[in-house]
Amino acid sequence: MASSMEEDNQPVAAEAGSSFDLEAYIANYTGHAKVDRLLFIAERSSGKPLELEALRMAHDELKKTENTARYQEVVARIDGRLGSAYTPDRAWVENTERRSAQKGERLESELQSFKAALMKESIRMGHSDLGDWAYERGDLQTAFKCYVRTRDYCTTSRHVVAMCLAVIRTALELGNFVHVANYVGKAEATPDVSNDSVTMAKLRAASGINLLHSRKYKQAARKFCEVSPDLGTSYSDVLALHDVAVYGSLCALASLDRSELRSRVIANIGFREVLELAPEMRELVHAFYNSQYAAALRLLEGLKPALLLDMHVAEHVPALYAAIRHRALCQYVQPFSSVDLAVMAAALNTPVAELEKQLAGLIMDGAISARIDSATKVLYASKADARVTTFQRVLAAGEAYCRDTRALLLRANLVQHDFMQAGLGGAGGGGGRGRKDRLERGLYDMGMGGGGGLMYGMGRSMGVLI
Repeated sequence: MASSMEEDNQPVAAEAGSSFDLEAYIANYTGHAKVDRLLFIAERSSGKPLELEALRMAHDELKKTENTARYQEVVARIDGRLGSAYTPDRAWVENTERRSAQKGERLESELQSFKAALMKESIRMGHSDLGDWAYERGDLQTAFKCYVRTRDYCTTSRHVVAMCLAVIRTALELGNFVHVANYVGKAEATPDVSNDSVTMAKLRAASGINLLHSRKYKQAARKFCEVSPDLGTSYSDVLALHDVAVYGSLCALASLDRSELRSRVIANIGFREVLELAPEMRELVHAFYNSQYAAALRLLEGLKPALLLDMHVAEHVPALYAAIRHRALCQYVQPFSSVDLAVMAAALNTPVAELEKQLAGLIMDGAISARIDSATKVLYASKADARVTTFQRVLAAGEAYCRDTRALLLRANLVQHDFMQAGLGGAGGGGGRGRKDRLERGLYDMGMGGGGGLMYGMGRSMGVLI
């Protein structure tokens, strides 16, 4: 079902080309993140002018790197549609591959010499340099292995954090979110890392992306809201600070209640500064919090085409939008004993029939305690009957009393018929006691040690202290 929803949303994403400023958007990123986002946009805008513009920019960016495999992939996708300047440049490919192979051989030779000399710091640097070389070539699996190998040669907290950040960046591109979570935890456990606000912001942003892809929207919202504005452009090879504002706001609206939305988003000084980079999200959050649901939902629909071009949030747009809409419906009807569906539909800018269907679904799911009069188109809240609730509590207390009494009588009969395991005798045992002593002791235990606690517990359940 999720795949069908994504297919339905792809044409909407393509329509964003007319109003989507690709050049301004992509200027926020560097490195692999820039190319990855351009290719994602090209894929989502297939057959539209935006596709060729994204492929052209990806081609130009890849020409500055050593990733010849991806360059050839982009040239194949362009397929001559951008003129002779964007046809395969075989001379550049051959020169780049030869130069890259020579560099790889040199780095491998240096690493072997470092290992022979048992130079721990140089071995760490050798593995790290090999990882950077493989990463630039687009060989993410090799890069990941090289970065992980540096772990055994880290001697300071700074080395550990650098290793973790390199592994996290590579794991995010590979889509290996288990390793992202593991190495975020390792980095956060490193001494003194909490004193570096930029590093902590990177770790929280990476953790937020991991939780977003795991569909744990509430935890993702909390992580994104903890990202400091000190992050700036230092993490542009993964995401921009604008993305933190967008992802955090969407997850917060979809999963947090009003009090937490206020404390973590609206009243959070740090995240409020981040929201300044995304004024459309700030306006959406305030409209939703102020119960201006029609304006909020209208803003949400306006943001949808651009969100469907974002590689991290695109697949979650249907689920997040549905959750935000359901939360708006629940918050709208909460203060009222009855609601006219026509008035509510006008307030939410939604047809009455569609609104009635959505409310019926929420009632069936237990999110709203109400009933709908389809004839008059009125929703009536179902109030809890205090009398029935009291009777239910009394009956439950009575059943608990009967259950405990039966257990007490069973124990008394076991003691009376001497169905008890005797101790071994001696200082702490009861082997020297007679049957009468054991009976008296058992009854004492029930009346004082067990019975007293039993009656006290039953008294509390009945609302009376015995």
